[in-house]
Amino acid sequence: MAAALALLASYVAIQPAQAADALLSQGKTATASSVEGAFAASNAVDGSTGTRWASAFSDPQWIQVDLGASATISQVVLNWEAAYGRTFQIQTSANGTTWTTIHTTTAGTGGVQTLNVTGTGRYVRMYGTQRGTAWGYSLWEFQVYGSTGPTGTCGGNAALGKPITATSTEGTFVAANAVDGVAGTRWASAYGEPQSVTIDLGATTSICGLTLVWEAAFARTYQVQVSPNNTTFTQVYATTTGAGGTENVTLSGSGRYLRIVMSNRALPFGVSLFEIQVRTGTTTSPSPSPSPSPSPSPSPSPSPSPSPSPDPGGERLLSYNKPAVASTSQSDGNCWECTPARAFDLDPASRWATSSTTGWVDPGWIYVDLGAVAQISRVVLQWDPAFARSFNIQTSNDAVNWTNIYSTTTGTGFKQSIPVTGSGRYVRMYGTQRGTPYGYSLWEFQVYGTGGAPNTPPAAPPDPRNPPQLVWSDEFNGPAGSKPDAAKWRPDPGTGPNNELEYYTNNNNANMNGAGQLVMEARQEVTPGSSCPGGTCQYTSHRMNTGTKFHFTYGRIEARIKVPKGNGLWPAFWMMGADFLTGRPWPYNGEIDIVEVLGKDVKTSYTTIHAPAYNGGGGIGAPNTLPNGADFSDDYHVWSLDWNSQGMTWYVDGRQVFTLSKAQVEATRGPWVYDHPFYIILNLAVGGDWPGPPDASTGFPKQMLVDYVRVYQ
Repeated sequence: MAAALALLASYVAIQPAQAADALLSQGKTATASSVEGAFAASNAVDGSTGTRWASAFSDPQWIQVDLGASATISQVVLNWEAAYGRTFQIQTSANGTTWTTIHTTTAGTGGVQTLNVTGTGRYVRMYGTQRGTAWGYSLWEFQVYGSTGPTGTCGGNAALGKPITATSTEGTFVAANAVDGVAGTRWASAYGEPQSVTIDLGATTSICGLTLVWEAAFARTYQVQVSPNNTTFTQVYATTTGAGGTENVTLSGSGRYLRIVMSNRALPFGVSLFEIQVRTGTTTSPSPSPSPSPSPSPSPSPSPSPSPSPDPGGERLLSYNKPAVASTSQSDGNCWECTPARAFDLDPASRWATSSTTGWVDPGWIYVDLGAVAQISRVVLQWDPAFARSFNIQTSNDAVNWTNIYSTTTGTGFKQSIPVTGSGRYVRMYGTQRGTPYGYSLWEFQVYGTGGAPNTPPAAPPDPRNPPQLVWSDEFNGPAGSKPDAAKWRPDPGTGPNNELEYYTNNNNANMNGAGQLVMEARQEVTPGSSCPGGTCQYTSHRMNTGTKFHFTYGRIEARIKVPKGNGLWPAFWMMGADFLTGRPWPYNGEIDIVEVLGKDVKTSYTTIHAPAYNGGGGIGAPNTLPNGADFSDDYHVWSLDWNSQGMTWYVDGRQVFTLSKAQVEATRGPWVYDHPFYIILNLAVGGDWPGPPDASTGFPKQMLVDYVRVYQ
């Protein structure tokens, strides 16, 4: 029921404000009292009715938006998810601390509420005091309409979501966190100085102010510099008395790049920023670069383009599964079938690459035939590490004569979402300077706009219900000595990967204990005829998975497990993309490690994800510890994962330990390959590249105990 309500809400049209009023809140910095999983506050001001903010399941809760400058507020539109506010206030503030109520109700109805109000302030807040359901508060969109007065000319946040680089990064606290609009994420540097961050604003921009939201590790001395080309910088602000906290800096300067150079730390640690907000006056478009001389296409002469047809639904994806042509392509053991079509298939784990024998040269290009003339509004490029430093986005009606609609000489790779304005049947990425010694390679090349002759892409999987409901579980309540339920699990016999030393038997090492737990036992025993590193396998253990019996997309998965202690042991609770079962190799299928523990260090557990662009030792994850340095092997612990279309959040015993945003990963590491079905795996490995071999102190047999595994959606 909740899922149906949520789906209905996502398609409700939002009533616009009066024509004289402007939408002030979209893309601005939003914060909230709490966030459920990956449903961040920024989702409510991103202009998309398919993303949402959600709070914890308690009262009161609030969400606020910083308009960047004082404004006169005339209307607020709340587009509620099923979890709506029964009693709430709309409030304004000049400073984010002292609030004035401009609307109040005790009879909120949910759905889309358009509230005509009168008030003034820089900050606008929805303050909920009574929920309309048992869940929290959730908004698809929080829109504030009004007008800015004379003091509102220095506003906006030009840095939100823009490319950012840093001199160093501590662990997973990447630079992109400082411009993601999420108050709970941050960038942190290494323990040294100087440190700096550089933001590419995308165009020459008039800058009038800067807001720095410091973590405890702030900079005492820092300079703010601007540049037109990321080479020559001009200082526009400097201080030797930085105070930390939230600093609002007034300055005057112009440039495409803004750099903050921090030369004196206030603490022995590095420096760390929750948010960097760049306040702007006016923005000018980048100067168009001249088009290269038209180059003939090696494809047959294309047929004349039909006239553009009107599109009833606004911007949509035009390039899905449309014919594509490239300067060269690769298909060998290093990049199998990396053909042009792979960039337009909406498969984030397949890619196009220029030939490794003839294509590691400039220029390199790829274009798509949209089937008819289209109006192009946006191009999204998800680069492989072989990215373009200098490239043009071009359109054509005949695939011979091309017009530039975008040009850059400072491409950064990873994911680039590029607003453009142009018209044509063909759209081309024309690379003129590679960013690496290799060629050009794109995981995805997406063209959005109206017209064309688009194919309908597959529907995205639905997010879990709110609250989620139990859909699958195994409580392991069988009688003592019984085997895992064959309707839910299949054993996975054979030798393990990663230079492991065990042979996984066909359920010989797995039994119920009669007390409600599964016992997975590692033993020191020889398996004749087996082959492990060094010879015949000297150990046996158990590995099982749900394989074709159960897999799912999105939800909460959790297990209560007691892990063993001892050198060489490697217990794990994890998931693999289900397409692995039909032949897609690892890591293209994706892997989600909910927990891994090394028996030689049972004070630490690990959570990690693996994909083509980041895997093995380069996977994205984090170590986790228990309060007071306790051992994980001393007792049972509940490891869980919340997974949805926005990202993933890991928990240990209900305590959040790690969060990954899909947008952050795409912008800083590579494609997100987790929006499809996964199946569940439990295993107890012996030896391997990571834990090392067992020794005399290990003391076999060793047991991994599993109390339950549950999935909620």
